[in-house]
Amino acid sequence: MRRPATIDPPIPDDVLPAELPREARAELRTVSKETADLVARHLVMAGRLIDEDPQAAYSHAEAARRRLPRIAVVREAVGLCAYANGNWAEALAELRASRRINGSVDHLPVMADCERGLGRPERALALAASPEARGLDRAGMVEMRIVASGARRDLGQPEAAVVSLQGADLDADRRDPWSARLFYAYADALLAARRRDEARQWFVAAALADDEGATDAQERIDELDAR
Repeated sequence: MRRPATIDPPIPDDVLPAELPREARAELRTVSKETADLVARHLVMAGRLIDEDPQAAYSHAEAARRRLPRIAVVREAVGLCAYANGNWAEALAELRASRRINGSVDHLPVMADCERGLGRPERALALAASPEARGLDRAGMVEMRIVASGARRDLGQPEAAVVSLQGADLDADRRDPWSARLFYAYADALLAARRRDEARQWFVAAALADDEGATDAQERIDELDAR
């Protein structure tokens, strides 16, 4: 019996292929304009929805994969949407596929975090220490340190988790794009190591650096003060 055709999720008329970054659009030049434009619009929708509705975002990424399964940016989108939904195994497989196609190391921290999600912190640490990880940009290196710190905690090594996050950018006066997340992770690691007073100081630093509300640092401060 033939399977029923999969129905693509709808795309609003105002979503345009040109909204996809130029580098991503360049990967679609090998196919017909009609297919490229449709896939680009699905990828735009996946990017729009990934934070607020990751399941809907995944549906759009999957619709793109059905048409162009050998395009790196498509596999990357599926991987990131699977990650947003907590589907660690699929996310890891898709990001590996994307990396095989284009050689990019950009998503190594996400891949390492998937290993953590699958209960394999040792593999996460191996990926963090790999030669490929040295090719990450500054933001990626910080993200990898955060993942490595979490892996150390998974292994019952709280003090090593604290040390994993230390570096020149762990400065409460800095305001890099990743400062709030780094300060928050450091505070969390300190708390796991039972260094409560230091943890509170860094939760405060995270709250002050968090202009976009990306963390719940203030709530963590309130919880500590209520004890």
